Amino acid sequence: MRGTREVEEEIAGAPEPAAGPSSRRAGVAVLGRLVIVVAVLAVAGGGIWLVTRATAPEASPTTTEIPALQVQAAPVQPGSVAPVNATLAGDPTLNQQPTAPQQTKGRSGQELLADWAGKVASATGIPARALVAYGNAELAMRANQPACKISWATLAGIGRIESNHGQYGGAVLGADGRPSKPIIGVPLDGSPGVKTIADTDGGRFDGDPTHDRAVGPMQFIPSTWAKYNSDGNGDGLGDPQQIDDAAVAAARYLCVGGRDMASAQGWWAGIMSYNNSVEYAQKVFGLADGYAKGAQTAKGRG
Repeated sequence: MRGTREVEEEIAGAPEPAAGPSSRRAGVAVLGRLVIVVAVLAVAGGGIWLVTRATAPEASPTTTEIPALQVQAAPVQPGSVAPVNATLAGDPTLNQQPTAPQQTKGRSGQELLADWAGKVASATGIPARALVAYGNAELAMRANQPACKISWATLAGIGRIESNHGQYGGAVLGADGRPSKPIIGVPLDGSPGVKTIADTDGGRFDGDPTHDRAVGPMQFIPSTWAKYNSDGNGDGLGDPQQIDDAAVAAARYLCVGGRDMASAQGWWAGIMSYNNSVEYAQKVFGLADGYAKGAQTAKGRG
């Protein structure tokens, strides 16, 4: 479907180590308060998917750096087990579903999510701003598609492989959730190991009017973004370069068809639909499982 990371790994070899966890408490009380705050409001079914426009990036040379060059594939049989499903939802018996703090009018939910992200960042090595996006996407999906049970940790595993959490090619993820320079993959021009996909967006998202390229922190091909474009930060716009938008779009893609991302079968089907490669899925598994366990360890120390 998307192919850029798969393509690049075929060209350059296997993927880059996940940042090592360091210890710091995640705070049970913070997560509990997060659930209480965000459970008060519920987003209307399709409200967060509103998209009106996005700014086209300037065409830029493609870096040869592969974000996941040294990430090891987990020795797990596909379909046998799902990674630890760390979530922000708390008690599954809650009557109200939590909504994404980014979508609320007040600041309490956003502040609590940022507090959680700061602590989990210390335990996982994931930038706090990226964690806010992954956590926000999980909560948004729990408000709109609760049966999917998507976890922030799975989104983080994909984000690590696809763009090193928005830091691909030396980019820096800003407070607004956008990388300091557009993240744009190789042209899908039929080169060895690369699919041929003619331009579908007039260069609007990838700056290439001839061939499509995967774009943004979660590496969407423009034609796929056109279907799953999302407004994750509540600004009324959908931009694949903005990590809140991209994370919600990725979550929607993984949850399609009523998929249960907490089950072994559902998890592997979702990841393989994102990139049809067993090695890719095993790498995401190892990262997601490690991130979840790191966050749980920090939480236990809180």
